[in-house]
Amino acid sequence: MSDPGPDRRPRPDPAGTPGPGGSTVVGRAGAACAVRGIDKRYGAAIALQGVSLEFAAGEIHALVGENGAGKSTLGKIIAGAVAPDAGEILVDGEPVSHRSPRDAIRYGIGIIEQEFALAPDLSVLDNVFLGVELGRRGLVDRAQQRERFAELAERVGFRPRPSAVVRTLRTADQQKVEILRQLVRDTRLIVMDEPTAALTRDEADRLLEITRELRDDGVTVIYVSHILGDVLALCDTVTVLKDGRHVKTAPASEETSDSLVTAMLGRSLDVAFPTPVAPPADAPVVLAVRGLSRPPAFQDISFEVRAGEIVGLAGLVGSGRTEIARAIFGADPCEGTIELDGRAVRTRSPRSSIRRGMALLPESRKDQGLVMVRPLNENVTMAHVGTVSRRGVLQRRREQQVVGDTLKSVDARTGSQSLPVSSLSGGNQQKAALAKWLVKTPRLLLADEPTRGIDVGAKRAIYDLIHGLAADGLGVLLISSELGEVLGLAHRVIAVRAGRIVGEYAGDQADEETVMRAVFGSV
Repeated sequence: MSDPGPDRRPRPDPAGTPGPGGSTVVGRAGAACAVRGIDKRYGAAIALQGVSLEFAAGEIHALVGENGAGKSTLGKIIAGAVAPDAGEILVDGEPVSHRSPRDAIRYGIGIIEQEFALAPDLSVLDNVFLGVELGRRGLVDRAQQRERFAELAERVGFRPRPSAVVRTLRTADQQKVEILRQLVRDTRLIVMDEPTAALTRDEADRLLEITRELRDDGVTVIYVSHILGDVLALCDTVTVLKDGRHVKTAPASEETSDSLVTAMLGRSLDVAFPTPVAPPADAPVVLAVRGLSRPPAFQDISFEVRAGEIVGLAGLVGSGRTEIARAIFGADPCEGTIELDGRAVRTRSPRSSIRRGMALLPESRKDQGLVMVRPLNENVTMAHVGTVSRRGVLQRRREQQVVGDTLKSVDARTGSQSLPVSSLSGGNQQKAALAKWLVKTPRLLLADEPTRGIDVGAKRAIYDLIHGLAADGLGVLLISSELGEVLGLAHRVIAVRAGRIVGEYAGDQADEETVMRAVFGSV
């Protein structure tokens, strides 16, 4: 383990407890933390500028703001995952220096990021104790680890076997493994970065309960989230960042969603969704599917999408929504008939679907939509490389122009095209994932969870983009776990339950209660 230096070692008080691996962690109470004058740049882009904040011991303190406001960057700096360009961090009043997250652990600070830092092929038990194994004289005491695991698992309501392989777990359970890792390390301050972004509502509610229990046990939580309802229900204090600067800090009890949005955007956001414009009744059918089946995921799916129409697929997680979109795009095999512009097609692969004018914005931009370690320009042009090359040779000037024009069309604020796409905010990553399909205008857009993990301002921008594409004559198939999003954007809603269509609603028929009853099977 790295040594933070002779003058900056953690200073345990008499209540200090032995931490993992024999190190000493200061106290059991939550850590008070402060940042002073924090600056961070990525090239010409300013991530943070002169940010000074205090986080009280044993509180849940939210960081909110638009994507790109700097909230995730600040959390990573506190946890040692990112080094600031200027400024200092204090823990319990003492300046500290983090060279890495391992250094931060010495001060009782940990982080749970959006992309989990787990070893997917190891067991749950091995992941929880990785690097802090219990034992003596170089020998791991598995019995002791299982006993300690059982105690902590009961605390967070964890059910899977400790021998289960991590990659086989659902996202919510993988997140619990991350929480257990922090508890094993006696972490006193945990940074949670968008912890509910990939969870169902029930899973998210359970995580909020766990977070409250951590606070009640004295742990300090810095909670980074774009879900303002969760922030107001959970947190004690809320800080708003905008364009890398500190805007305000206030008790959460004194704020509302509207007041936070106004502080985040510098203006009120009066209308959540664009005004819908229905396509002409005689608009041509862009997509028609007949008897589409891929048991057990879905069976006998039939519907149409017209030019200029947004059709929403509503259903619970596991209802088959995503699998239907993937089959239409050729990512998964299926039976049945798919027609594009009136002609039957065989979507044998995504490549053939792209040639026919289909585009799929997948539910996970980081796993399926973008190559995070590659530059922005490569990500935008990867689906249509022929547009920026001649006889197999890439034309750099042409690429730069096409990428620039396409990013401008989706209002992405990205800085240099040569930066890795991982350096962008979540909202700009999502816009880049959409821009990839607009290098050549498609006929059909399959949009699966288009606003997952982005803030309210970026959501409205994505809504406007989808609405604008439909107004230009594209057919759009929209999938979202947020029913309000489906109802707000779609001209027609198709309810899916257990892999089958159980209802279809247009206009005034598509109200929340009616659709909810259909997807839950209470009609």
